[in-house]
Amino acid sequence: MRIGVLAIQGSFILHIQSLQRLGVETIEVRNREQLDEIDGLIMPGGESTTFGILFDKYNLGDSISKLVTDGLPVWGTCAGAIMLGRGTERPQPRLNLIDIDVIRNAYGRQVDSFVTPIQIKGMDTGFQGVFIRAPKFFNPGLDVEILSDLNGEPIMARQANVLISSFHPELTPDSRVHQYFVNELCRPQGIGNGDAKPQSRVAS
Repeated sequence: MRIGVLAIQGSFILHIQSLQRLGVETIEVRNREQLDEIDGLIMPGGESTTFGILFDKYNLGDSISKLVTDGLPVWGTCAGAIMLGRGTERPQPRLNLIDIDVIRNAYGRQVDSFVTPIQIKGMDTGFQGVFIRAPKFFNPGLDVEILSDLNGEPIMARQANVLISSFHPELTPDSRVHQYFVNELCRPQGIGNGDAKPQSRVAS
């Protein structure tokens, strides 16, 4: 199994390090051809408007959309979640791959960034949620499973092979959300053999 991390901007190196702690092979994805070499894709945080510009420049948006629609597991954090979700604000167009509205910078500007303990469904213990210019999620569809919330508002959600989080798990030494993506989204597709090295029980 090989997981690709979109490496056109943002904190992609930290996602790669989290996957490597789990013993997962990784590749930095920068062009359309590399998408054919992976069994799952992580879209990291960054600047969502810049993502939209680079998607057009490198012809990535339509390619990612088709592959995910055909079943490729994908996980977007922060700006990556903005690109995967619904929305009428910048950037345009969104990929609309998960049935939930994602509003950019809804938790505030850079100065409003914060870290807080959160609970994630299926995890035995709490997780440190790092929120940096984070988006908020609204109006989930019936097929969207909310995996975590903060003050009653969704911050992590899944629909089939699409996972989004408004916080940044890669900014912590805790790889359990990466483990969830590998074991619960990628492994059920029949990808790879065995499980990623367990750090703590994570279930759907």
